Amino acid sequence: MKQLIQFIFLLLLLCSISSILVGCRKTYDENTSAIFELKSSVISNDSLLPVEYTCDGLSETLPLEWSGYPARTRYFALIMYTIASPTDIHWYWVLYNIPVSVNILAKNSAGTGTLGNNSVNGMAAYAPPCSQGPGFKKYILTIYALTDSVTTTVPPSEVSMNILVEAIKGITVASASLTVKYSRNIQ
Repeated sequence: MKQLIQFIFLLLLLCSISSILVGCRKTYDENTSAIFELKSSVISNDSLLPVEYTCDGLSETLPLEWSGYPARTRYFALIMYTIASPTDIHWYWVLYNIPVSVNILAKNSAGTGTLGNNSVNGMAAYAPPCSQGPGFKKYILTIYALTDSVTTTVPPSEVSMNILVEAIKGITVASASLTVKYSRNIQ
């Protein structure tokens, strides 16, 4: 029974994430004719994540920039995650309450917004991807345009991907995603 409840919870979580993420690679704003986009200067057309941004390198955060967000945006939130299976979701970076005046995060950015935790070590910090098993793994970075700041009933160190997704449901006006892939050279 406990496993069934956990499975149902994970399905509901995936449905919540999917409803926010459907079509979010680029969102078109009818008011400004702009396309909300998330990009990184270090990601080329092949979408390969450079090793320096993983556990095999320097474990740095990607440089990111976004544009084309709706005019009513006041804050941004960012999540980096992977879906290993429908019941196995990992998140590496939860960052929220990024002011609307910020649309660039430099490499290894710090001091902007509020950090939530990651599923790797539970710390309120970026955890670099460290894919297990053979083959490429996909990592999704999603930026959310919000009409208000994020408020939660838990301290930032306890704000997981799930808590953030729930907290932004009513204040998200657009989102944009960037998918990168990485395969470890495991010997």
